[in-house]
Amino acid sequence: MAAVVGNPDLRRAAVFAVQTLAVALGYYAAGRLGLMRELVVEGAVFTPIWPPTGVAVACLLLLGIRAWPGIALGALFVIMSLTSLRPVVIGNLIGNTAAPVCAYLMLRKVGFRNDLIRLRDGLALVFLGALTATLLSSTIGVGLLVLTDKLAAHSFWPVWLAWWVGDAMGVLLVTPILLVLYTITRPLRLSRWKEAVGLALIACALVPLATHSRVSLLFLVYPLLIWAALRFQLAGSMLCALFTSVMATVAATDSVGPFERLSRIEVMIKLQAFNGTMALTALLLSAVITEQHHTRRSVERACQELVEVLEHLTAGEAPPGRPPKDIRETETTERTERMERTKTDRTERTKKESTENTKHTKHTNS
Repeated sequence: MAAVVGNPDLRRAAVFAVQTLAVALGYYAAGRLGLMRELVVEGAVFTPIWPPTGVAVACLLLLGIRAWPGIALGALFVIMSLTSLRPVVIGNLIGNTAAPVCAYLMLRKVGFRNDLIRLRDGLALVFLGALTATLLSSTIGVGLLVLTDKLAAHSFWPVWLAWWVGDAMGVLLVTPILLVLYTITRPLRLSRWKEAVGLALIACALVPLATHSRVSLLFLVYPLLIWAALRFQLAGSMLCALFTSVMATVAATDSVGPFERLSRIEVMIKLQAFNGTMALTALLLSAVITEQHHTRRSVERACQELVEVLEHLTAGEAPPGRPPKDIRETETTERTERMERTKTDRTERTKKESTENTKHTKHTNS
């Protein structure tokens, strides 16, 4: 242990190994959670929400590109828990690793910030991280199923759509929550805790009712999302959206509530449409509110600094960061005196040189 601590290379290698193992375990745990609820479309099994993709994108954004071996290892663990190692499995492994890496590279290219305090960050996560990058994993995965005759060619598009939306939902719901939890620095005040508990209790009562009632009550979730976004920004709205999405997925896989008496294709379309619109609403609304709060705080700080400067000027004092007026006047006087002394010395030196030149000329003429 002492050798590892004393050697920087060994220490970096040990940290890298621990990070890789932690990412792999997190990916695997998220995969096992995602596999608890499945839907069947055209004979293919898929998960409405695939959390490992969101975990992978969050790990890359927090740890950098060096997290990709952990993602590949975690994807291998998940696949090996379901089937044996075959060429198709290797292709899926490549697709599941490449998609988050592409999402990370595109997000960093556009200057994505992990704190998600700008609307542009929310839009980048939606359109680049969720909707664009996941095209890679879904196309590779379903394409390999068709090429190996595991899936009929006419079933490509329904299965591809289900795969793509499941990966995208993992990024939309899981990645923002992990980024927010990582950046939290201080707990809520007591008054905010009371409101948070009240919001949680209402959500625990309202969301199961909306997702399991035979009457179509899914729209009742949106006022709850707006409340969470207005009061708790990204953390509140995304946690509420994740809980609602999980409850809706449970109802869809059990074919109860608003998903009762629907075909498998209809269940998939209704569930993914609801989850997608809800996640987009929660993410973009909270991003707008967070950006406005950040802008307001910046303006308030600038106004406070301006008020302090005006108060010091009115009192005849120097603003913060500037020397007092008497000190500035003293410095100006000393600078003027030094310039006058320098000028006088130059004049005397010139007169002296002129006198010496005159004497030298007279001596020469003599």
